[in-house]
Amino acid sequence: MIFAALSGAIAVAAGAFGAHGATGEAEEWLKTGGQYQLVHAVAALVAVQLQARGAAWMFVIGAAIFAGTLYLMALGLPRWLGAVTPIGGTLLIGGWLWLAWRAVRGS
Repeated sequence: MIFAALSGAIAVAAGAFGAHGATGEAEEWLKTGGQYQLVHAVAALVAVQLQARGAAWMFVIGAAIFAGTLYLMALGLPRWLGAVTPIGGTLLIGGWLWLAWRAVRGS
């Protein structure tokens, strides 16, 4: 829960910076990263409550990779980091599939 909560805080800060302190591609990267990270921080909290800790970790780590690479590019680091972004997205999808599997198994 601690990592999910910290992830949510980072997401809000990144989204706010994207909305008020960045322009161009950097603005879009920050907003996109913030949106995905915030949604998945909440999803991680739900997964913890459902005792699906594997899904929670996939959400937290996936969001860190997905949003983190966008944040780093927005701050001027090399654009090749964009090639790493889909790894985070794959983990996010995996987290949702894990939750679906838990729902099927639990019913």
